[in-house]
Amino acid sequence: MSAENINPGVPVHVGIIMDGNGRWAQKRKLPRTFGHKEGLTVAKNIVKAAAALGVKYLTLYTFSTENWKRTQDEVGYLMNLIKSHLRAEFEFYKENGIRVMHIGDLSALPEDVQQEIINAKKDTEHFTGMTVVLAINYGGRDEILRGIKKLDKNNFDFSNITEKDLSGSFDIPELPDVDLLIRTGGEYRLSNFLLWHAAYAELVFTNTLWPDYNIEEFKSNIEEFKNRNRRFGAVVVK
Repeated sequence: MSAENINPGVPVHVGIIMDGNGRWAQKRKLPRTFGHKEGLTVAKNIVKAAAALGVKYLTLYTFSTENWKRTQDEVGYLMNLIKSHLRAEFEFYKENGIRVMHIGDLSALPEDVQQEIINAKKDTEHFTGMTVVLAINYGGRDEILRGIKKLDKNNFDFSNITEKDLSGSFDIPELPDVDLLIRTGGEYRLSNFLLWHAAYAELVFTNTLWPDYNIEEFKSNIEEFKNRNRRFGAVVVK
């Protein structure tokens, strides 16, 4: 099998692991919650920049299935931040034509947070600009397991299962594969983020803590992606 060695354009789907909020705050001798609040401002800036660049899907790792292990105070603060953000930012989404979607186990979240997510999805479902996917109570393994259980509940015949069958049972069946996955904060791992969708993602790791991440660095990451050679397992024709 052969393929042309063609550099990609703007990624269709970008996923971001927004890491480093707590360490950013601790470096400044502030409570970790200050980092999360600052990180929310950065997220808004990156959403707007991604939309302007032509990115179609932006998935933000907001709260993982493993984040419940944090202190009760920090988890409570994060849940309130998510809830208040979704309620307060409708005009931002409207102004930028942004559709909001959710990926993750909605049922395990507090009821008031569930309702705000449902409202945000409903209120923005007719917007035709970029789609922002909020990964809240999300884990890649958990999504795959829940997908299998969903098929089993519907008496699916697993003897001839295909990738399309399984991905069709995921939280957002139409969500395209990740083209570019960015992780801030200096860690070099996926941390259970979009494991299925990131099978052939181009990976970019930066030491920048998320609250210090900015539009210029995001654009630089996009340019780096454009200079990658994506072969998807094929042999490059020279």
